[in-house]
Amino acid sequence: MATIANLNVKPDGSLEGTLATLNVTAQIAIVPNGRKAKDSEPDYRVVSRKNGFELGAAWVKTAKSTGAEYIAVTMSAPEFGTIYGNVANAPGDDPMKKVIIWNPPT
Repeated sequence: MATIANLNVKPDGSLEGTLATLNVTAQIAIVPNGRKAKDSEPDYRVVSRKNGFELGAAWVKTAKSTGAEYIAVTMSAPEFGTIYGNVANAPGDDPMKKVIIWNPPT
């Protein structure tokens, strides 16, 4: 699994940083979905910081094995197709630093 984004946690609960693959480098933000009305709607929206276009969505999930919560991300764009990933702690001890780990479909 590969790291495809470096993120910083913001005081409002959003995450901002850089999505980087071999073909794409883009500034993104993962922002809380303040208009969530149903459980099936995403907990977060993934948007381009360059133009504000929505690239995807993210949901808070619970790991079956440990019961720990994590954020699952899905993003789509013509440049890269569909990407699935999970937000995880970045290397080091800074709780304000996160990464997205690519989670290829099985």
